[in-house]
Amino acid sequence: MSAAEPTVTGGAVDGVLFDVDDTLVDTRGAFALAVDAVCEVYLPHLPADRYGEVLALWRKDPHGWYRAYTRGELTFDGQRMLRANELQETFGGAVLDDDGYAGWKTIFWGTFEEGWRAHDDAAPLLKRLAVAGVRVGALSNAAVALQTAKLSRSGLSEVPMLVGVDTLGFGKPDPRVFVEACARLGTDPARTVYVGDELDVDARAAAAAGLSGVWIDRPGTRRGGPAEEDPDAALAAGVHVVASLDEVGDLVLGAR
Repeated sequence: MSAAEPTVTGGAVDGVLFDVDDTLVDTRGAFALAVDAVCEVYLPHLPADRYGEVLALWRKDPHGWYRAYTRGELTFDGQRMLRANELQETFGGAVLDDDGYAGWKTIFWGTFEEGWRAHDDAAPLLKRLAVAGVRVGALSNAAVALQTAKLSRSGLSEVPMLVGVDTLGFGKPDPRVFVEACARLGTDPARTVYVGDELDVDARAAAAAGLSGVWIDRPGTRRGGPAEEDPDAALAAGVHVVASLDEVGDLVLGAR
């Protein structure tokens, strides 16, 4: 790391909290499989070489419907049906009514679940942290049961799901969810690192809550959400920027 990068808050690190999707688990890859599957059935006129555009729109969620769900303003299926119909309308498909959405959901969700895989650098990092005695846990803007299943199927069951959007009724970037996760992990926020793939709701929000925020900026995985994800802006905001979980291990263990 260069001298211009931020230091880990509090020096030594006792615990690391992880986001799940696109941090520990390759959710983008699973979504790509799911989008391909629904495109074949619900957008049959669309050439396969445009499926990437559909995936990009799904992940970008330009209207912020998933974040509305994390604020308790929409149900999980409510936000997902809105997003499904945005894909249909944007790419020339028929609008889904309740029955249509039920069929879409069956294909999408079944394929998505089958695609859950851990990133290759997840298990090695968890082993390094375990050997060093660093506590680990997960904090996510999805439901606890869903993320517990995702971690288990991905071979990461050693990471406990501590806080989900259904724990307090709201999610990140509210600082209370980070504080609650630290309390459940048994660590002081000032000696806890949070790692996530979204600059605003993960790294910046964690730093604002008193943790050390780390943005994992994997090549080719940015969502293009409401906040521009710029590494220079991240460093200026006092967060760390890494390209892999290997770098997280170096950062955390170097601070002990």
